[in-house]
Amino acid sequence: MPLLEEMESQGSFLFRHRGILPILMLGAGVLVFRFTYESRFLVTLIPFSSWCYICLGVSLFGLMVRMYTVGHTAFKSSGRNTDGQLAHSLNTSGIYSIVRHPLYVGNFFMWFGIGLLAGNIWFIALFTTVYWLYYERIMLAEEKFLKEKFGSTYIQWAQKTPAFVPAVNRWKPGERRFSWKKVINKEKNGVLALFLVMYLFVILEEWLRNDTLPLTTNLWSVLLGLATCYYLVVKIINKTSGFLDESER
Repeated sequence: MPLLEEMESQGSFLFRHRGILPILMLGAGVLVFRFTYESRFLVTLIPFSSWCYICLGVSLFGLMVRMYTVGHTAFKSSGRNTDGQLAHSLNTSGIYSIVRHPLYVGNFFMWFGIGLLAGNIWFIALFTTVYWLYYERIMLAEEKFLKEKFGSTYIQWAQKTPAFVPAVNRWKPGERRFSWKKVINKEKNGVLALFLVMYLFVILEEWLRNDTLPLTTNLWSVLLGLATCYYLVVKIINKTSGFLDESER
């Protein structure tokens, strides 16, 4: 099989299992944090609590990129589907006018912020490399699907729009109105996962530093509580009324 076709085939497989990478990298990050705690050079000059806020800022930036993208997407596109590629229309305006894969840009910063928590330059370099190799193949598979479905329209757009590094000078206003309902519904999992992981690292650092687990309420537990409430409220609303369901056009 030619190399490009092999990478596209790998991308189709990875697309269906793209939720696995964050779990694997999280597990690796926890292990690195645990066994290199005393030598984490990235956090030797500032307290770990301050370092957490820097990491949270990076992750929130990625989350905002995702939210902005999701809020302007068309029905049944740029979703969390894992069965196969899906696109009823081609997004070429708004954030898609400056980068072809804005959701993966957002994902990168979300998980890069978490990767920074480990405070280990080698792990951060490994995360960046693995992320690129993983999602490069997924992007190839997605672009093959879009090229076959939209033909010359897709080719003309792809030729002038970078895949991953945004070209902000090419910005064109979005054609769809921003939907907060769609963002609130679709991003509930990401919000909960972000604050849960941040909280777990804070707990782990406290345990490694003082050989005890914190029993008092702190800001991170409050943030996790709010994220959990947000997730549960959205789930309940969708189950009872479907008001925030993503079937909204």
